Amino acid sequence: MEKERHVLVIFPHPDDEAFGVSGTMMKHIESGTPVTYACLTLGEMARNLGNPPFATRESLPQIRKAELEKAAEIMGITDLRLMGYRDKTLEFENDEELANMVFQLIEELNPSLIISFYPGYSVHPDHEATARAVIRAVRRLPKENRPNLHLVAFSNDHKEKLGVPHIVHDITDVWERKIKVLKAHVSQTGWMMDEMLESVAAKNPDWTERMLRERFWTYDWDNDQVQ
Repeated sequence: MEKERHVLVIFPHPDDEAFGVSGTMMKHIESGTPVTYACLTLGEMARNLGNPPFATRESLPQIRKAELEKAAEIMGITDLRLMGYRDKTLEFENDEELANMVFQLIEELNPSLIISFYPGYSVHPDHEATARAVIRAVRRLPKENRPNLHLVAFSNDHKEKLGVPHIVHDITDVWERKIKVLKAHVSQTGWMMDEMLESVAAKNPDWTERMLRERFWTYDWDNDQVQ
């Protein structure tokens, strides 16, 4: 993994980082790279209230905030930004204002790498709105000054359309800590942890590839279709 000047991670929900990029974030931190995590919402509209339920619709925002702070502590994140947007409403935010928010982070932090979702291949409307905002913000910069983009994709057709991942990070050496990050988001992950850990321990190829190999695509600026 190359040493970066600064890594900016932008996701809409607490736990978006846990599954696909937490190992990568920890490895960047271990290499001495500053990492900022900007989380746009508190995920307060999530369906899961714990298993068995321990949250209510009223208490879930603060529970998820505490879970995110715990996950950040485990990863070694010292710059966690809570951006204050409302869950499941990002698609209705003004596009330029969302892009402005991202651009202000870029201007402040001068990252050499941004990690987020790939527009068109991240399923959830909040994911897509975040992904588009990242592209719109980075597009404002001259090509020679743009940070690299390592983007997560997981729609049903992403492999067909995007091909094999451009970047794959083996995070086996931080797997035990990644488990703790996943467990920190217990309101959302508790129901699946036993099955997931058993599958990885049994070397189930699907789970092993998903959890121990964090995969990213670079953005195809030559076919930029974000409006």
